[in-house]
Amino acid sequence: MAEPLLKVEGLEAWYGESHVLHGVGLEIHEGEVITLLGRNGAGKTSTLRAIMGLVGRRSGSIRYEGQETINLRSDLIARAGIAYCPEERGIFASLDVTENLMLPPVIRPGGLSVAEIHTLFPNLKERARSPGTKLSGGEQQMLAIGRILRTGAKLLLLDEPSEGLAPVIVQQIGRTIRELKTRGFTVLLVEQNFRFAQTVADRHYVMEHGHVVDMVPNSELMSSLDRLHEYLGV
Repeated sequence: MAEPLLKVEGLEAWYGESHVLHGVGLEIHEGEVITLLGRNGAGKTSTLRAIMGLVGRRSGSIRYEGQETINLRSDLIARAGIAYCPEERGIFASLDVTENLMLPPVIRPGGLSVAEIHTLFPNLKERARSPGTKLSGGEQQMLAIGRILRTGAKLLLLDEPSEGLAPVIVQQIGRTIRELKTRGFTVLLVEQNFRFAQTVADRHYVMEHGHVVDMVPNSELMSSLDRLHEYLGV
């Protein structure tokens, strides 16, 4: 089997004195969609932030395209081809949709054009001149994802893209993630809703208390519901 696009081993992370990740290990192969499942506070978002170098301190190993990134600054990690879409979305209220969309730099070839992003998210074309403050939650999520698709990043880290959205918008986000997979993007997705996760993912890592405690292939998800209920409390 080919070397993983991303391989995380023994990842420890801290915010100040707070030790939030304890030996996290996972791997993602090119073209996979992988979810991190777990309750609130399990360490899912901290794992994404640690991969991006956005925690106070980290140790262990994070290899991307075979290169060690554990000691790289976050801007160099982004330029290596990893893009992060945070749960809070980070839309600039004073900029319109097109200005928000064009804000990140293109870091390598292979990103989507604005026209391709408009095809994925027709709402963004319709709202091109609308300020960020005027967008619905679903439109903000579309813009946050669309913005990182321009950059040429190969690995997309998406934090709770379905959180708080209407079911019809969640379905659209799911269709988009599946479409991105067919285009060769690789996605690591933080999700609490495993019903949504099973519609998009190849495999699921389960986290508890800053550890990865299980890995469930999507094909085995339904037969693993009892233990998932125990992990997730649902």
